[in-house]
Amino acid sequence: MALRAEHEIHERRKGLNIGVGLMLGSFVLLIMVLTFSKITSPEFQIPASQAQGVGEQLTTGGTN
Repeated sequence: MALRAEHEIHERRKGLNIGVGLMLGSFVLLIMVLTFSKITSPEFQIPASQAQGVGEQLTTGGTN
């Protein structure tokens, strides 16, 4: 079975796919940079609901 040369449409799609991949990668990088800069800023604080232990299991003193 012989290999066929790529059709011209495949070359066009390859360029578009590379462009979409670069845009997606840059978007992910942007979100990571924004998250990192927010967390490392001096004004960042843990939300009050997590700081007070909301969501943790508390024992009621009963027998298990």
